[in-house]
Amino acid sequence: MSEFFGVILISLFQLLLVLATGPLVNGIIKKTKARFQRRRGASVLQPYFDLAKLFRKEVVVPFVASWLFRITPYLVFASTLVIALLVPTVATPVPLHWMGDIITVIYLFALGRFFVALVGLDTGGAFGGLGSSREMSIASIIEPAMMLAIFTVAVTAGSTNLSVIVGRLTSSPASMLNPAHLLAFSGLFIVTLAETGRVPVDNPATHLELTMIHEAMILEYSGRYLALIEWASQMKLIVFLALLSNMFFPLYMATTWSPWALLIGSAAFFGKIIVLAVVVAVVESTNAKLRLFRVPELLMVAFILSLLALILYFIIGA
Repeated sequence: MSEFFGVILISLFQLLLVLATGPLVNGIIKKTKARFQRRRGASVLQPYFDLAKLFRKEVVVPFVASWLFRITPYLVFASTLVIALLVPTVATPVPLHWMGDIITVIYLFALGRFFVALVGLDTGGAFGGLGSSREMSIASIIEPAMMLAIFTVAVTAGSTNLSVIVGRLTSSPASMLNPAHLLAFSGLFIVTLAETGRVPVDNPATHLELTMIHEAMILEYSGRYLALIEWASQMKLIVFLALLSNMFFPLYMATTWSPWALLIGSAAFFGKIIVLAVVVAVVESTNAKLRLFRVPELLMVAFILSLLALILYFIIGA
């Protein structure tokens, strides 16, 4: 019974960690971008205030919207929470790693994307349909690139279970410098920018009708519905950064559930996430948003890098 409660507590700890740090990382990215533009910028805590304001606002529902419009924010938020329970953040193995592997994570991402795209069509607006069409077109290139990048590491570990992958890399730190892993890391980083709607693929800070993708699909949302979708997007970024940091550089991750090990693991996790968040901000500050027909070219680069990583692994070995 005590072991059962221990699993529940650790799972809640990881869940709360992702819930709490999502807006913070978003604030760090915005603050770093403001500094690059020689502006003071808002506080790194501003995303928390924005979410609180949205939760207090009234919900406005288009009269043509169906039940999909109302359940999608909760479904997207819940699917992101399930992903947060499966991805190692502070410690490995994850208590609920038996629930699913990396294939489950990929298709949970696809589930949220599918329902958001449906909502873009459900409201009957021209911009929603435009955003849904763009989102699904880009997703058809993103998913193969993401699978190849992750499978390169999975082949190395001999398993698609994320906890096993991280555990194997933790026990053999030299494999982190494998050229195949570095290529896969580059491919997955580009996928992260695309999946989370960052520059140069999309711009989460704009509402220009001719360029927006993700924002076009959620244009009709307001109040708590919009807050849940925005919060889920921020957690999605944390999950991808956790995949990048812990799948390729699982340094100082806790391998036991002792308080001291969890403290060190949490500090290491925050450090790696902040470094990656600053890198994302630098990429966004030094690159312009690509024209829409150039986005598939960038995503093909991610696919080719991931494919080369897999081929290189079989050529030179672990």
